[in-house]
Amino acid sequence: MRWALVKVCLAVTTMVVVAFAVPLGLVVKEMARDRAFAGAEREAAAVAPALSITTDRDQLERVVAAAGADSGMAVHVPAADGRPALDLGRRRADEQDVRAVRSMGRASTTPVAGGSTLLQPVALSSGTIAVVEVYVPESAMTHGVGTAWAVLAAVGLALIVGSVAVADRLGVRMVGPARRLVEGAHELGEGELGARVPEEGPTELRLAAVAFNSMADQVVQLLANERELAADLSHRLRTPLTVLRLNTASLGAGPAAEQTRAAVAQLEREVDTIIRTAREAKPQTVAAGPGAGCDAAEVVRERMGFWSALAEDEGRKWRVAGVERPVRIPVARADLAAALDALLGNVFRHTAEGTAFAVDVHHAEDAVIVLVSDAGPGIPDPEAAMARGRGSGCAGSTGLGLDIVRRLAESTGGDVRIGSSVLGGTEVRVWIQLDGRKPAGRGHRGAVRRRRPGKLASTFNRPRSLP
Repeated sequence: MRWALVKVCLAVTTMVVVAFAVPLGLVVKEMARDRAFAGAEREAAAVAPALSITTDRDQLERVVAAAGADSGMAVHVPAADGRPALDLGRRRADEQDVRAVRSMGRASTTPVAGGSTLLQPVALSSGTIAVVEVYVPESAMTHGVGTAWAVLAAVGLALIVGSVAVADRLGVRMVGPARRLVEGAHELGEGELGARVPEEGPTELRLAAVAFNSMADQVVQLLANERELAADLSHRLRTPLTVLRLNTASLGAGPAAEQTRAAVAQLEREVDTIIRTAREAKPQTVAAGPGAGCDAAEVVRERMGFWSALAEDEGRKWRVAGVERPVRIPVARADLAAALDALLGNVFRHTAEGTAFAVDVHHAEDAVIVLVSDAGPGIPDPEAAMARGRGSGCAGSTGLGLDIVRRLAESTGGDVRIGSSVLGGTEVRVWIQLDGRKPAGRGHRGAVRRRRPGKLASTFNRPRSLP
């Protein structure tokens, strides 16, 4: 913006200087020429009175010498009354030009070698016309023109430099506040809620800064209200959780009872985490640094151990693969567990009892892929299912589960796709990038893709439980 303003000012000032300097330079040149011929006319006028009185050579020579222009003046007197023609001085004009001036009776200028001549007719007492020739050299016609042009060029250059300097200062005055406004917007977008912009600069930028600061204050207030609302709503869950915990105490012993009590305890811990996070205004998911994260294989085994009991109750066949060896990923254990619970919960919630499902973990060099597939009816609109708050369109779907999974994958540079599984239902592929770079060459989110049946389909009928 700054350099654009400087370029515009430079172009406009240059055009203005050229528009005025060029005609003014031509006028100066014409004035110098007129000044030179005006001097020649004065010299010719000094000889005219003597010619009207006498045509004696000696007297005319003295008059010409007194005029101070003997080297550049010539006098041409025609023959009359038996007297021969008289020519004084050096003739430079042609005889034809002299006769033409004599016949017209008015002054004329004629170009000659090295300059021009002024031919001035003078009436003699004998009734004839004499011609006074005054030589005007080229140097006299251009005297002072070079200096005047140099002064004009210097003044024009000074105007251009001055206008560029002023435009640069104006550009700095405009660009500085605009740059600070952009930096403030970037900082606010990156989560620095204390970012504010100085209210300075031109009126428009000051108003923009005021609006930005007001918007930032409103964002901070809205986030504070949202955190308080989340904390309050989470706190309301403690009463029914307390009732559930008391009821689980009466279930007695057994795997189902233990799993129910463990689920209630985990739910209480998640509610407490939500309340603390909302009160402290800290993000619930913290980016994992070097050495942080979890073992994806271990988390998958643990969560499948939880969901397998419910699968056996509903008569679902299930399979898990790729969890025989550790698979480190840059994701917190609690976040991965929440994402798996969301995906498996969708399978149990939106497919009929007896529908089979599978979980596969694939470990590549730069990524880990977690596939959750089922043999259900599938998702008719994957794009809508990935939209936060819209869900898949089924009863009881909010769309938050898949949004949790999507945010977990994108926090590592990966993504999530919904496609058609080899089991005939839905396949959710979670791509977790290990090096934090965005994977290239993969389609848009939610794209439906079909895969040729392979080992997964051929081994499904041989379900394998956890060790």
